[in-house]
Amino acid sequence: MKERPIAFLDSGVGGLTYLSEARKIIPGESFVYVADNENFPYGGKNFEQLKEVVISVIDKIFDQFNPKTVVIACNTASVITLKSLRKRFGIPFVGVVPAVKPAAQYTKNGRIGLLATESTVKSIYTDDLIQDFARDCRVFRFAGVQIVDFIENRFYEAEENEILEILRPAVEYFRRENVDSLILGCTHFLFVRDALQKLMGSGTKVIDSVDGVVKQLAKIIQENYPRVEKSEDQYSRFYITGTSYSRDTYEKFMDDFDMEWGGAI
Repeated sequence: MKERPIAFLDSGVGGLTYLSEARKIIPGESFVYVADNENFPYGGKNFEQLKEVVISVIDKIFDQFNPKTVVIACNTASVITLKSLRKRFGIPFVGVVPAVKPAAQYTKNGRIGLLATESTVKSIYTDDLIQDFARDCRVFRFAGVQIVDFIENRFYEAEENEILEILRPAVEYFRRENVDSLILGCTHFLFVRDALQKLMGSGTKVIDSVDGVVKQLAKIIQENYPRVEKSEDQYSRFYITGTSYSRDTYEKFMDDFDMEWGGAI
């Protein structure tokens, strides 16, 4: 019987870092990655719009791939849609949410930065995370809307000075607020993690959720499915939604993450 894959969904390429780490700790699994180019970006959509969009794409993923587990590799989509998805579909879902708890555990001065999309910055779910895990801290939020678009469309062709310039408004805000921990609340921001750390300096720790998400995924797979050994049949394929896209935009990402082109769904 053909082995069912693990599916990843994001509005674009942000979740590829999470998939890459997942392959290291559950190496026998096959993966499909869906970049929802048709609805990019997720961050500017309201609650109902995003919920409708994500459920529609997940329906397509189920129809085509019958995945054993789905990772919603997007903070914005996770905080808004996870509850609904878990009710609607009969398999485990893993979400990506801002790493507020680790940041609160790390901070020495009680001043935390959150760099995220507009939806995540304003989300009640984010408010609840802060209340649950960082109520004694001050959390300074910045919506990095332009950064997401830049990474999706210009990351590989941009010069280093362009990358630093697109990050500068956020960095200046967080440095002005004297944060000593900075949460990357959007998966796209993993691509500029090193640049952010360089600009913030050694006095600030840049924090993401990759390790926690991947460990949770591995735990779910181990508890719910038989172990899969590495074989020639396993694969990692990159898919896109919609019709108005350029494959060239994604070629470098696929090369760097060793993904096969799957086409449009």
